[in-house]
Amino acid sequence: MDTQPIRKWYTLAAADVTDALHSDAAQGLTQQEAERRLAKHGANQLAETKRKPLYAVFVDQFKDFMVLILFIATLISYFLGEYLDAITIIAIIIINGILGFIQEAKAERSLQALKELASPMARVMRDGHLAMIPASRLVPGDLVLLESGDRVPADMRLIAANRLEIEESALTGESVPVGKTVKTIEQAMDVQVPLGDQKNLGFMGTMVTGGTGNGIVVATGMGTEIGKIAHLMNTAEEAETPLQMRLEQMGKILVVVAVLLTVVVIAAGVWHGHDLFTMFLAGVSLAVAAIPEGLPAIVTVALALGVQRMIRRNAIVRKLPSVETLGCASVICSDKTGTLTQNKMTVTHVWHSDTMYEVSGSGYDPEGAFHHQGKAVSVGRDGALSQILRIAERCNNARLTCEESSTRNMLGLGKTTRFWQVIGDPTEGALKVLAAKGQNGNKNNNQQSMRVEELPFDSERKMMSVVEKGTDGIYSLLTKGAAEAVLARSTHILWKGELQPLSATLRHQVLEQTERMAGKALRVLAFAYKTLQGYRAGQPINTVESNLVFVGLAGMIDPPREEVRPAISLCHQAGIKTVMITGDHKVTAEAIARQIGLMRGYGEVLEGRELDSMSESELAEHAERVTVYARVSPEHKLRIVRALQSRGHVVAMTGDGVNDAPAIKTSDIGIAMGITGTDVTKEAADLVLRDDNFATIVAAVEEGRNIYDNIRKFIRYLLASNVGEILVMFFAMILGMPLPLVPIQILWVNLVTDGLPAMALGVDQAEKDTMYQHPRNKSENIFSRGLGWKIVSRGFLIGAMTLLAFWLTLRENPNDLVHAQTVAFVTLVMAQLIHVFDCRSQYSVFHRNVFENKYLVWAVISSLVLVLGVVYIDVLQPIFKTTDLNFRDWALILVTSGIPTFVAGIGGVLTSGRPRANKQKRSSMRTVRPD
Repeated sequence: MDTQPIRKWYTLAAADVTDALHSDAAQGLTQQEAERRLAKHGANQLAETKRKPLYAVFVDQFKDFMVLILFIATLISYFLGEYLDAITIIAIIIINGILGFIQEAKAERSLQALKELASPMARVMRDGHLAMIPASRLVPGDLVLLESGDRVPADMRLIAANRLEIEESALTGESVPVGKTVKTIEQAMDVQVPLGDQKNLGFMGTMVTGGTGNGIVVATGMGTEIGKIAHLMNTAEEAETPLQMRLEQMGKILVVVAVLLTVVVIAAGVWHGHDLFTMFLAGVSLAVAAIPEGLPAIVTVALALGVQRMIRRNAIVRKLPSVETLGCASVICSDKTGTLTQNKMTVTHVWHSDTMYEVSGSGYDPEGAFHHQGKAVSVGRDGALSQILRIAERCNNARLTCEESSTRNMLGLGKTTRFWQVIGDPTEGALKVLAAKGQNGNKNNNQQSMRVEELPFDSERKMMSVVEKGTDGIYSLLTKGAAEAVLARSTHILWKGELQPLSATLRHQVLEQTERMAGKALRVLAFAYKTLQGYRAGQPINTVESNLVFVGLAGMIDPPREEVRPAISLCHQAGIKTVMITGDHKVTAEAIARQIGLMRGYGEVLEGRELDSMSESELAEHAERVTVYARVSPEHKLRIVRALQSRGHVVAMTGDGVNDAPAIKTSDIGIAMGITGTDVTKEAADLVLRDDNFATIVAAVEEGRNIYDNIRKFIRYLLASNVGEILVMFFAMILGMPLPLVPIQILWVNLVTDGLPAMALGVDQAEKDTMYQHPRNKSENIFSRGLGWKIVSRGFLIGAMTLLAFWLTLRENPNDLVHAQTVAFVTLVMAQLIHVFDCRSQYSVFHRNVFENKYLVWAVISSLVLVLGVVYIDVLQPIFKTTDLNFRDWALILVTSGIPTFVAGIGGVLTSGRPRANKQKRSSMRTVRPD
């Protein structure tokens, strides 16, 4: 990869860096120039660890110990003259290996696609316009904007830094954030300044923890500082999920059991007079067929396919183990804004001096007017209202843009549609629109002042301020934020056109008005200002944001998402408690909660200040009853998560800000917002929502439950089938009977039944009552809820019925062993193919539509065709030791192969049935309601 030559960028002035890279400190690069540089320098990516080549993945399919033993045994049989058998067995093993290879390759592709979906984005200036692009497309010379929560996407020379702090532990090992500057670092040319002291540079992979800034990209990809130590970052985490590890351990136990039973089968066969080598080959074939060596791989494929389905439902899984945990979630803690609501804020009310104004218009269209008691109001004649709009416009980083599209009708008449959108925070966007409505195209004095400093919003202060310098040289502070926070820093108020001290009476009146507006489900922001005397840059924030002049309030509505109410209802049915966590007012939060059905006549509302006064044990006790937390900070979120976990809950927690990361990391399922979430939060999360929608969380939980259920389905199917295969041989040898199956038939059964049908179960649709079940215990054994008994009992019936069909056929014609073996062979296959439909339901085969899973139907048909082929195609009969079957044979096969499934199915109907699910539904719903 071609990168910029290594230079000491920190020694150059910002203007010199811009000139050296032929960039523009205001406009950035042109799109055309950026594309040219991308072609020259390559993608802004670190070199990935070399993945295992496909041929190695294929070879791995044959490294299993029992497969190697079978290879050796087959070679021996070849040299003993059994050419046809040897060639066929090897062909079957190779086909099995190809199927395993395809499964692993598919899983790898799925996981790679997942990585690409989760790739970071960067804000850049291209052609003078702000754009959001994949960080991999950054090039040297790009102008990148940074704010709190961003991951620095490339090495850059900072040209603007407003209280910018970056945590650089990934490079320096120092966890304390570094304060950044734009000043040139003077140093002798032969002296290298340590990375930690290069304070005018931002390094790829580090995290912005506070403030804002922008910089010119000086190095990308492997040319960055982190690229020089890329081997520390290229060790891709390939950790197995807990379920995969448990299954791998179980597989080892099954290997031992299968080998012991195989030894018993061989010994019993030899004892009863069978040829040693024939029994050895049969025993090894049985072990190869019975050991579910591909089970972990199938689980991986099932998880990967489930992840792909989640992606289609706008949920990106970053960590595979979280797929298992999703089905265990008993509490979902959700942010309100943008997750439960639409995140399309519109200011509907403005209040000052005991006067309320209604604002018309909706969405981001800046068309609207101000009314008081039904009469239009001229903004220019109201000084306080003008000041509120000025603060809303200037103390703001959002941009309001308009796109036009033209269409023509059948008559050829043109129509232009204007589409307004906000780039930036939706709340600031709503204020931008409010200011535009009041300006009526006249920007008057707003363009005559210049911003000189920004005090960014943070969750501790709950406000944002900007310092502006007017044409007269006077500095002003413009502030917006939470009403109680702004009031706490205000000493005066602009009341009915006059500047007055903020008395206790007026303060109480403002707070009362805030409560009334919040009671209408409005999000309330307060506005204040002051003239700065003797201002100098870099003063402490607490000093600057003091002695403010309070002006008024603005109330904006963010309507609930339409799909949230039914999603919350589904959570109640599923035994999942839903909790709203918001920084908004208690009254606002409660009003929204009632609109979306979150508070059904019970549940408490707890405020952050009340939470502060509680001990951990008191909070844990209250957490069972609280459904809404209002006026909380990110630190409160962490306490809430721990309180719920201490009560045995599996907690899913949402977040978007950088300070939400600890709570998200501590929760059992961390969920980050894909649109508004910061890079820090996404890195800590298990799940990323592409649409920031609560309904997507519920869909992911449902999908997580279904994935786990599907894994249980094919474990049940595979192990029951394997138990049947072992027992039919085991019982035959113990009873001194002839071999019911020859080695090649055993391997063919394994090929046609373990492959496609098992995979089809992995994509099975969820049962209708999946979201009526109580959340399962996180430490639940995979064989719990009767699965172990179903495996043993169905396997026993499959083995017994196969042996019965063999015995009845052999008794009728003792001299035709091939005929009896063919009947046993087809009975075993048919019993497994019928049993696979029983595995689709936890109740019985009669509880689900057999044709619902079309993949399974086609898989079964394909397997059946393969079996019929080796039975009826003349050229294959000598290879597989089969013969034609007549009508009576098929009648016997269908009856004996159907008994295991249909007898168990009738028992399931009698003992469980749907009423059980309904009963569980009612029980689950009761668990949601606090005592």
